[in-house]
Amino acid sequence: MFYKSATAIQEQVIEWRRHLHQYPELSHEEKETRAFVCRVLDDAGIAYESMKASYGVIGIIKGEKPGKTVALRADMDALPIRETNDVPYRSTKERVMHACGHDAHTAMLLGTGITLQENKSEIEGTVLLLFQPAEEDAPIGGAQAMMEDPAFLQWKPDAIFGQHVWPDLPVGQIGVRDGAMMGNSDRFTILINGKAGHASMPHQTVDAIVVANQLMSSLQTIVSRNVNPLDAAVITIGKMTGGDRYNVIAREVVLEGTVRTLSLSVREQVEKRLVSLVEQVAAGLGAKASVTYQKGYVSTINTSKWANHVREQARQLFGEAAAPDVDPSLAGEDFGRFLQTYPGAYFWLGTAIKERPVQSPLHDASFDIDEEALVYGVNLMATTAVTALEQLKGEES
Repeated sequence: MFYKSATAIQEQVIEWRRHLHQYPELSHEEKETRAFVCRVLDDAGIAYESMKASYGVIGIIKGEKPGKTVALRADMDALPIRETNDVPYRSTKERVMHACGHDAHTAMLLGTGITLQENKSEIEGTVLLLFQPAEEDAPIGGAQAMMEDPAFLQWKPDAIFGQHVWPDLPVGQIGVRDGAMMGNSDRFTILINGKAGHASMPHQTVDAIVVANQLMSSLQTIVSRNVNPLDAAVITIGKMTGGDRYNVIAREVVLEGTVRTLSLSVREQVEKRLVSLVEQVAAGLGAKASVTYQKGYVSTINTSKWANHVREQARQLFGEAAAPDVDPSLAGEDFGRFLQTYPGAYFWLGTAIKERPVQSPLHDASFDIDEEALVYGVNLMATTAVTALEQLKGEES
């Protein structure tokens, strides 16, 4: 629908993406990224509001015909990762990198905004461009703060859409499904207290490292023996800290990990079992252990109507094979909070690099995208917004 317009600014979108990639900013530090977004919106004549409590920006495109409101969202923040790619647009910051594609999301939303601004005569209603900060700041994130900001509250969209680059899909394909698209993402910390002593006299101690090892094995039985095999759940210990010296039995160990689930019932089940198991295993070995459990991002659950809408637009634009069946991911996504309040859909944009036999995953130091995908993202986002407004107006009639 907007192929010509999207193609006309394709090189500009690539340039924006590369600039943002070179100058990434962490969550709650997106000051220069916001300034860049505002400059592009100013140059395009697109009105916008800046959030009061963070670096978020809301672009506002009013069509020439009355109608409802649709929002399109892109996240802006980067990750604390040292990039290993040897490319001209490599990050200029030592331990900050756009390893999750938020540079591409922001650039594509800017391109979508310009495409829509140039075609306002075809828009029946209003399109909001949500440039969200702090998506990577789990478990708090930035979506809730954006929804509570006065700049957002005056609009309250009738439907909302978001997209994410996806290295598991080739360029030209879109991943979207009804219901759960992404998982609940929770975080926990386990503090184990034992009794220190000399390495040669373990009988006089309670070895916190031995307790930690037993706990790490026992926690995996929650998924294998307590959760229905037909339900999705993952428990991962990502960090273990403890010990003072090679010949001193450790008094204290800290384990940090995450729980990923799809359903709310399994989420509650795993949390209760995890806390109980930690306390009981530790006590059985003569130690004490406590759990700090933080509920993070909720599962990203698509509204069936709007997931089907995105699927249909993708197939009309790119062909019948453009929207294959996909399984959900247990990765967390702050966009789920938008979908708790507003109907809409979240989808994946294929960005696999043809020259790479093995794709680097999201959050990897060598992650990159095939920039040919950017024009697909702009075209689909713009088309989805305009056709969703048309559908909303038709439902109102």
